[in-house]
Amino acid sequence: MFCGRAPSTVSREVAANGCATGYRAWHAAERARRRATRPKRAKLAVWPRLRRVVEHGLRQRRSPQQSSARLRADYPEDLTMHVSHETIYQSVFVQGRGALRHALAGSLRTGRTPRRPQGRAVGTGRLQHMVMISDRPAEAVDRAVPGHWEGDLLLGQRGQSAVGTLVERSSRFVMLRRLPNGRLAEHVRKALARRIRTVPEHLRRSLTWDQGQEMAQHRSFTVATGVQVYFCDPRRPWQRGTNENTNGLLRQYLPRNADLSALNQARLDTIARDLNRRPRHTLGWQTPAACFAKAVAMTD
Repeated sequence: MFCGRAPSTVSREVAANGCATGYRAWHAAERARRRATRPKRAKLAVWPRLRRVVEHGLRQRRSPQQSSARLRADYPEDLTMHVSHETIYQSVFVQGRGALRHALAGSLRTGRTPRRPQGRAVGTGRLQHMVMISDRPAEAVDRAVPGHWEGDLLLGQRGQSAVGTLVERSSRFVMLRRLPNGRLAEHVRKALARRIRTVPEHLRRSLTWDQGQEMAQHRSFTVATGVQVYFCDPRRPWQRGTNENTNGLLRQYLPRNADLSALNQARLDTIARDLNRRPRHTLGWQTPAACFAKAVAMTD
C-alpha cells in the first residue's frame, strides 16, 4: 500500500507537509524545494584565497573538475580550500553567484558562455497559483460535456518558432494560433485568448496545459476568457493525450525543422480545417468539424 515505505515514514510525511485540504504531492515537493534553497553566499565569494587558486587554475586551462580534484589533493586537511566543480561552474555562469569574473568563462575548454547547470534549474521556477489536473471536473475527464480543451506549443526549428495548438476534448476539434512575437508568457496569453474567444461562451469551460513557463500568466488568461486552466503533473504527457495525438498529426504539415514564424494565420487555419475534416475512428467516423458544429448548436 505504501510502496515499501514504513507506515511511520508515511505518517511523518503527511504530518509535515499536509494542509487543510489534505496531502498534495506537488505541495510537499514545493515545500521541500524551498527548504533546500541555499540563502548563504557562495563559497568562492566567502574565501578569497580559494577564489584566487581557482581563478589561476582556470587561466591554466584546467577544467573545473581538475581544479576541484587538485585542491583536495593539495589541501587535504583544509576544508576551506575544497570546492566542487559544480560550484565553480555556478560561480562563472550565474550572475547572482558571481564570485568569479565572467571573463573566465572563455578559459573553459568549450569556450561557451551559456551553460545549463546540473541539479536545480536556474531561471526557471514553479508556476504560481496552479490548479492541478486532479481538480478538473469529472465532465472534462469523461468527455461527456463539450467545451474542455487541451493546449500546447508546437515548436519549429531549434525551438526558435512556435505555434499555439488548442484541441477540444470531446470533438477533437483543433484550432491553431500564430505566435509572431515569440512564445513568452505574455505573447502566448494574448494570442490564445484571442483565439479561444472566437468560440461560443458555453464551449469555453476549461483548458489543460503542461507546466511550461509560457503559461505563467494563466490567471490573466482566465480573467480575460473565463476559461479555468488546469495543469498536468510533471512528465505526464498522457494527461493531455488528445493534444499529444493531434500534435503528431500536425507534424505532417509542420515538421520539426520548419520555420513556423514564416507561416501566416491563413495557412494555419487551412491546416486546422484539413484536420477537422478528417473522419475519426474515435468519433464513429464522423469528423471533428461535424461534432463541433453540433456542440456549437447546443445551449446550456
